[in-house]
Amino acid sequence: MQRRSFLKGTLASSALAVAAGAGLLNPRQVLAAWPESAFTSKSTNDAMGSLFGTADNTPSNKIKVKAPDIAENGAVVPVSVTTPLSATAIAIIAETNGTPLAANFELAGSAKGFVSTRIKMRKTSDVIAVVKSGGKLYTARKNVKVTIGGCGG
Repeated sequence: MQRRSFLKGTLASSALAVAAGAGLLNPRQVLAAWPESAFTSKSTNDAMGSLFGTADNTPSNKIKVKAPDIAENGAVVPVSVTTPLSATAIAIIAETNGTPLAANFELAGSAKGFVSTRIKMRKTSDVIAVVKSGGKLYTARKNVKVTIGGCGG
């Protein structure tokens, strides 16, 4: 059993070293694009303004937000966003969180309009998907009832 654990650890460390050496994992590149002011904003409009330069948006039925109606545990709420729009960015906002912006994805021109992740939610709230397409912002909402909060005030 000890040999197996040793080999697993060695192989995982080797794979990580190869990925880092090949430039696949470069923390400076990842952190350089982090929009700190958007992720630390205290309101939905401030987060959207910091992230996209404006909070002006249009509700759209071309965006589908998939999330549970009731989240048993707010610490891990699965959310996916799908759209046929030619999206260049998709953001996910948990409206009543202390810092509402939960995720932001920048998409390449050839990418499909689909993202999926897990977010933390403090309490029952709308989850807002914001899709940037053609220089405009489009939104869709889904209310998620949280029974046990997953993040602090």
